[in-house]
Amino acid sequence: MSDKEIIEAAKQFADTIMTSDTYKEYLYQREKIKRQPELYEKVNEYRQRNFDLQNETDSDDIFERMEAFEKEYEKFREDPFVDSFLRAELAFCRMMQEVYVLLAEEIDFEL
Repeated sequence: MSDKEIIEAAKQFADTIMTSDTYKEYLYQREKIKRQPELYEKVNEYRQRNFDLQNETDSDDIFERMEAFEKEYEKFREDPFVDSFLRAELAFCRMMQEVYVLLAEEIDFEL
């Protein structure tokens, strides 16, 4: 199989992902929350802070900081728009993670 054929197969696979129920639900929830720009901005702030916290290398007090973060955003997460969007995003991210893991396991590539 040529490189061009592999790229074409990857494009077809991307199309398959985009027609999945998981991706469609993510898009639906994203569009719903974007209709409330202030809320969407707060969601993005939450997502960025969560990402930064999870990727910090200083882990001495990570559990305390995670707990404080969760407590700070507890009421925010109870908003149905926020909860629905974050659940849909998480489901899509988990699906993509499974795809990446499967590819890594199936392809014999040593670093």
